[in-house]
Amino acid sequence: MTMISNSASVRCAGHTVTRQEVEDFLYTEADILDHWDYDGWLALFEPGARYEIPTTDHRPGWSPHETGSFVDDDWDLLRARVKRLKSRKAHAENPHSRTHRLVSNVRLSEGDTEDAFRVSASFVVHRARDGHFDAYVGWYDHLLVPTEDGLRFRLRRSVLGHESLAAGARLSFIL
Repeated sequence: MTMISNSASVRCAGHTVTRQEVEDFLYTEADILDHWDYDGWLALFEPGARYEIPTTDHRPGWSPHETGSFVDDDWDLLRARVKRLKSRKAHAENPHSRTHRLVSNVRLSEGDTEDAFRVSASFVVHRARDGHFDAYVGWYDHLLVPTEDGLRFRLRRSVLGHESLAAGARLSFIL
């Protein structure tokens, strides 16, 4: 069983994971994504992981699989997404958007299984593309697992705080 030892750490699968470790992990991920290192990003997931972006009408407790999602990638789709983004076939991201990510309010809590724990955090992603500058705000609701190689995503969920997305808005990059 995963237990919360205090607000600054969790005990999970025989490891004590601190908020500082999780913050460093999330900051590293943000840097990897802002530098379009998708192989590096994929390496932050455990095999079988998921990547989700629920629709903007998503509410806590709703299943994004049942209520709709902008992104609902299982492991195979996640790897295919990375492969596509690295190729010239990703027309919406060729050339790449310029992004800058801010992550804050990182909080840890126990997971549903003894080998994983939950992380919530706020994000702002600034994106420059085709002469437009957009800001995407929301929060992360991740499930992380400690491994021999460090923390890894079992679930990476980005929940937008927007009431809706502008017509023609493209989530062709990793949010």
